Amino acid sequence: MKAIQYKVTLSMTLKEFLYDKGISRKSLSAIKQNGALLVNSENMTVRSLIQEGDKVTVCLPNELPSHNLKPFKMDLKVLFEDEWFIIVSKPALINIAPSREHPHHSLVEAVLYHMNKNEEQTIPHIVTRLDRGTSGIVIFAKHQLLHHMISKTTLNKYYLAIVHGIVKQKYGQIEAPIGRAKHSIIEREVSEEGKFAHTEYEYLKDDKRNSLLKLKLLTGRTHQIRVHLAHIGHPIVGDSLYGYENKEICHQLLQCYNVEFKHPITMEKINIIDEIHYHLEGIGML
Repeated sequence: MKAIQYKVTLSMTLKEFLYDKGISRKSLSAIKQNGALLVNSENMTVRSLIQEGDKVTVCLPNELPSHNLKPFKMDLKVLFEDEWFIIVSKPALINIAPSREHPHHSLVEAVLYHMNKNEEQTIPHIVTRLDRGTSGIVIFAKHQLLHHMISKTTLNKYYLAIVHGIVKQKYGQIEAPIGRAKHSIIEREVSEEGKFAHTEYEYLKDDKRNSLLKLKLLTGRTHQIRVHLAHIGHPIVGDSLYGYENKEICHQLLQCYNVEFKHPITMEKINIIDEIHYHLEGIGML
């Protein structure tokens, strides 16, 4: 059973202390039912008063995976792993999670295999998502509680994209609301009825046909980068949904290559950089 340990610095109730640490009411209920709350190694209720110097231990309940997930072995590229998180590099053309079209061999099932092999008693929870055709960094939490805690932190995500045309501005801001396209359940579009979406980009170089951009997401809408770049007239190379068909490139040339966040348990600054994937290098832009 995983356990988080804290040292108390101010007197308060145990409930107040745990809420302050980012543990939600729902998570606390699950811990009380199937885990344990210890103060100085003794079981305590959430109404207990704790004092400066006390040691609080939160024992997390074990988790079982959904029967829909089938662990499978793949050459998993692990960029970071500790007791709480595993961060991996996703190849293009693999789903993050099972879908109707691709019910198995997803990335979460590969991470589940990895955790089972290491005799973990919990399951992976998807923190960050990428489209099937997008490659790069994906974060998994090793418990539902950690998924909730990291969702309250600031995640800075940076991408590289090769786009059609020469981008003239060195730096740009795209603020355009995104909603579901009226004619499709998959496609998104810039729409006044959509939700606010904000993307930053920086021009890096070009080859007189295409441009290489660095992008930062400031919101997290579905297909945001792809929709925003198409909106400004520079769709991503290989993106047949928002750009043009390309017989040589079968997915969009988009990679999440850098993620930064503050670890919710250790409080360390985590900065993960993934090497540039071959499909970006392959057309002579890097």
